Amino acid sequence: MSCTASAGLFGEHPAEPRLVGIARMAAASQPLESKRRVEYLEIEARTFIGKCSNPAMPFVWTINPYRGCEFACRYCYARYTHEFMEMRDPQLFETRIFAKQFSPEAFRADLARVRPRQSVWIGTATDPYQPAERRFRVTRRILEVLAEGHGRSIGITTKSDLVARDADLLRRIASSNSVRVNVTVTTVDEKLARLLEPLAPRPALRLAAVRALTGAGIRCTVLAHPVMPLVNDSEESLDTVCNAAAHAGAASFSAAPLFLKPCSKPVFFEFLDRRFPHLAARYRQRYEHHAYLRGAYPEMLRERVDKLIARYGFTPRGAGETDEWPSGPQLEVFANADSAQGQPRPTGT
Repeated sequence: MSCTASAGLFGEHPAEPRLVGIARMAAASQPLESKRRVEYLEIEARTFIGKCSNPAMPFVWTINPYRGCEFACRYCYARYTHEFMEMRDPQLFETRIFAKQFSPEAFRADLARVRPRQSVWIGTATDPYQPAERRFRVTRRILEVLAEGHGRSIGITTKSDLVARDADLLRRIASSNSVRVNVTVTTVDEKLARLLEPLAPRPALRLAAVRALTGAGIRCTVLAHPVMPLVNDSEESLDTVCNAAAHAGAASFSAAPLFLKPCSKPVFFEFLDRRFPHLAARYRQRYEHHAYLRGAYPEMLRERVDKLIARYGFTPRGAGETDEWPSGPQLEVFANADSAQGQPRPTGT
């Protein structure tokens, strides 16, 4: 496919003046490979390391080897990133995946901006171990350069068992840097997981990756993010995930309530209409005009998780751990009397 043909995918010719910045670069991207539902393209990378714009986050720098993610998680908050490339359809985030052109020399120059002990987190907007990584190995090449340095704080967030492929490399990095891997497990119910995260690896595979990483001496946290009211928020559901995390050797556990950016709402609401129609009206009422729940629900969930952390002997929140709870005002309890007690639990079918 020529560059001109590729540009037609975006509705603009790359030479047209209206497209600027990342949108222009995306329109000029060259196709790499296609499969049944996903197209892979290569995009120029002006820089690989970005400065985190949110001072509340515990990391300073971010790295995302890919743009887009084909795991197709129904709740994904990062779909808006394709809008920077003038792709407004939220479904394109999971079907048009951009692998960033990687230059070790340019990446080393980027790293020169990172001061000793500043934190660098990989996978803040797209999963660095999504299926594209098996083909293009951009994340692996980034880690190989990071292995040359020392004194940095490096983190990875993923919901893929492919991260275990790099256990030996991560152990080498950890010999002279601080390394932590967050693995997302929202539920151990495989039917429910398949509904929520259709193309992500099964929860059992992710937990096996935690076991492999901890066996290699890599500190791991299991994230039950997001917790969705009346879907995966019961004490039994959270306890099961926490118990599995403990048995896999995770050092810590975290859970936080669902938040819905405007780009996420159409996809998530349509998913509810199909799979959990009895919950659709409640979610629309509480999320239509707000990204976050407010009021007692987040505090109730926090207390529930704190009890689990104590029960299973995990490192408490704080003391160097990431606090990823939403801050600021929150909506009232999600469903008051029917929030978590006395209601039939979804079966995931």
